[in-house]
Amino acid sequence: MGRKNNHFVAPNERQPQDHKLTRPGAMTIVLVHPRIPQNTGSIARLCAATGSRLDLVRPLFEIDDRKLIRAGLDYWPLLDVRIFESLDDWFENNADVKPWLVEVGGQKNHTEAKFSEGDFILFGDEQDGLAPSLLAQMPDRHLRIPQQGVRSMNLSMCAGIVTFEALRQLGWLGLK
Repeated sequence: MGRKNNHFVAPNERQPQDHKLTRPGAMTIVLVHPRIPQNTGSIARLCAATGSRLDLVRPLFEIDDRKLIRAGLDYWPLLDVRIFESLDDWFENNADVKPWLVEVGGQKNHTEAKFSEGDFILFGDEQDGLAPSLLAQMPDRHLRIPQQGVRSMNLSMCAGIVTFEALRQLGWLGLK
């Protein structure tokens, strides 16, 4: 895993540029009310590495938070990022989308999902997760990651696990 120097990115370049760098057929990672900047920064890096789009649903922390900058904001010029005012706003703008919902307690393992190109993978916030009412609306789309002995895993780790399983199923969509 090589590193490129990202510390030369100017502060005004540390904002989502909506460069439309989403790869054809790639996933969209949706974070509903993310609370921990470091997780969002790590997921931004995941999206940059996989050509996935990142959707953020408010409320969320301040985008210029120092922790987010340290964790991955310098990758944001490489991303297609969309920010929505609420989950209702997200669903209104994605009316034809049936997202995968990743949350503890799902009846189906993430490896049992049959991912398709362009799928959306929705994650709740680090404390409260996704609303039970939303999970009840789409029980066939509710996925879990097998685990033992812990309440839950880190959000960015979960996003990576599910995203790479989806990409594996889809033949990596041209990633090298």
